[in-house]
Amino acid sequence: MNTTELKKSISTIIDTSSSQELMLQSICDLLKQEINYYDWVGFYFKNGDKNELKLAQFAGEPTEHTIIPFGKGICGQVAVSNENFVVQDVASQDNYISCGWKVKSEIVIPIFVNNENIGQIDIDSHTVNPFTKDDEKLLEFICEKVASTL
Repeated sequence: MNTTELKKSISTIIDTSSSQELMLQSICDLLKQEINYYDWVGFYFKNGDKNELKLAQFAGEPTEHTIIPFGKGICGQVAVSNENFVVQDVASQDNYISCGWKVKSEIVIPIFVNNENIGQIDIDSHTVNPFTKDDEKLLEFICEKVASTL
C-alpha cells in the first residue's frame, strides 16, 4: 500500500468532486480497488437526531445493515466511544454484527466535525489480522479531509 499516492488521490477526489455523494462514493471505490484486503468500504453518518447510524455510500456487496443503533456492533460502539476500533478477528468480539460469513476483520474510524462524532468510515476484510498502523493513519487522514468538506 502506497499511502503517499493514496493520500494524493484522496485529496484530488475531495478537491474536484461535484457533490458530497460523488466524493464519498469515489473514495470508497478507490480504497476497495487499491487495497486488496479492503473487501467492503463504506461511510455511515448519524441519522438526524436519532441515536443511530445510517449507511451512506459504499463499495462492496450490499449489506442489510443500513441502520445501526448506537452501541451495537463495531460501528455502533465507535459512535459511542468516539475512538478508532480495529478488530483483527471479528470472531473475538461479542458485540459484533455479522455482515456475512466472509468478513474476518473490521476497522472503523470516526469522523469529527467541531469535536462532534458525525459519522465514520468502515472497512471489512475477508482476511484475519490485515490492518496495520498505516491503515489507521490513512483512514484518519481520509476522515479529517472528509470532515473539512462537511
